[in-house]
Amino acid sequence: MIRQLPKAELHLHLEGTLEPETILKLADRNRIRLPYADVDDLASRYDFNDLQSFLDLYYANIATLQTPEDFAEMTSAYLARAVVAGVRHAEVFLDPQAHTSRGVPLEVVLDGVGSVLAASQRRFGVSTGLIVSILRDHSAESAMSTLDAVLASGVAVLGIGLDSAEVGHPPSKFVDVFAKARAEGLHTVAHAGEEGPPSYVWEALDLLKVERIDHGIRSLEDDELVRRLADEQIPLTVCPLSNVRLRVVPDISQHPLPTMLERGLLVTVNSDDPAYFGGYVDDSYEALGLPAETLHTLAANSIRASFLSDAQKSALL
Repeated sequence: MIRQLPKAELHLHLEGTLEPETILKLADRNRIRLPYADVDDLASRYDFNDLQSFLDLYYANIATLQTPEDFAEMTSAYLARAVVAGVRHAEVFLDPQAHTSRGVPLEVVLDGVGSVLAASQRRFGVSTGLIVSILRDHSAESAMSTLDAVLASGVAVLGIGLDSAEVGHPPSKFVDVFAKARAEGLHTVAHAGEEGPPSYVWEALDLLKVERIDHGIRSLEDDELVRRLADEQIPLTVCPLSNVRLRVVPDISQHPLPTMLERGLLVTVNSDDPAYFGGYVDDSYEALGLPAETLHTLAANSIRASFLSDAQKSALL
């Protein structure tokens, strides 16, 4: 039943869809030496203590992405799996700085991903949008340079996001970058309130003026913030499996998502980095163990929270 529910995925890092088999295949193809004996050795390292321990492995593995074909293959593999999960629309994240900082030209990254997204409806029956994410643990100057280069590239971009190591890197660091993105007509989202405090959610809303909050589960610690999120129906792109694997939440049975729904928040379910966190978006729905009616609500929320037009949303609902 879960896979048959039409849904949108709004919090998905393309680089986080690289399965261990793909990582080793790309490493062999591009002659990159990795410190893993085999697939089992690599998979055994997916036991994370926190967000940073995951990011260390994540950034090491994306070194295998070198050519437009590599980026295109990664994107195609995700969309093929998304179809199985019942995804009809995907607004996907991409981290250009994670690649340009290691010498891969921006055009290689964007051309590889963009070529697949441009044909996603025809090839996979999934509409798509690309959200370029800024790495918050890099400088604001690097973020602005990346935004300028992306805008000059000619590749269709839906929006700008903010991700990577949250603690110690508040949204306020990127006010000018997000102001320019908005002026250029881009949608805006930001990771906030996962490991970082509720104050980061406030900053993302008031300073970056984002339209969606990615994660946001720590918003429940601030009643005034919860009231605002509920009153304004600001979407939260929650990733239950990620929260458990990164030990933000001790167990899926203790995940705050049901409470968030009870308090009137516009919650969606997403897979974040599914190759690392134990499953894709359909697996995330299933893991929650919620009644069918609630799953229908979550699927409808995902479409409602997307950046599709009203007509496009109605066609999917």
